[in-house]
Amino acid sequence: MLVIFGGLPGVGKTTIARALAVRLKAVYLRIDTIEQAIRSSDVLAADADMGPTGYIVAYHLAADNLRMGRSVVADSVNSMALTRDAYKAVAEREAVNFLEVEVICSDKTEHRKRIETRESDIAGLALPTWRSIVAAPYESWGRPHLVLDTASLTARESLEIIIGALSSPNLRTPEFGDPGAH
Repeated sequence: MLVIFGGLPGVGKTTIARALAVRLKAVYLRIDTIEQAIRSSDVLAADADMGPTGYIVAYHLAADNLRMGRSVVADSVNSMALTRDAYKAVAEREAVNFLEVEVICSDKTEHRKRIETRESDIAGLALPTWRSIVAAPYESWGRPHLVLDTASLTARESLEIIIGALSSPNLRTPEFGDPGAH
């Protein structure tokens, strides 16, 4: 099974995704970790745009682990339909169930406070500013997916909602496509 997370930085998606990976004993793939490892390797110039590199690495790692029968939790901003479609395609190619989860924080004041007070847990990773987050494009999902609002849900409540969705008969499978809203 592939659980595909998305949402702006600072909404709480990493906290929830990590807890889910632990609960499921799943492989945890975090784009921030992958991209920072690439930056730290000095393969790219310090000011070079990462482009799709981190996501492409994550798709391949997800496919390898799914092929071995491991569940995978993919943690990334996933701001474009293109990246979400690519994760979905990985699940379909590997013939595994998948769940798409968008984490939001509808309280902009709270979201900004989180951004301005958090510290990076990845050595060398420069966290985005509130201004850069607000200015960055974020495409609508355009298909049914699970939405969790951390302005009103705790990480634990969000985790339990995901666990419930994973046991739902509405879970998307490669054979049957999208059964409807979650």
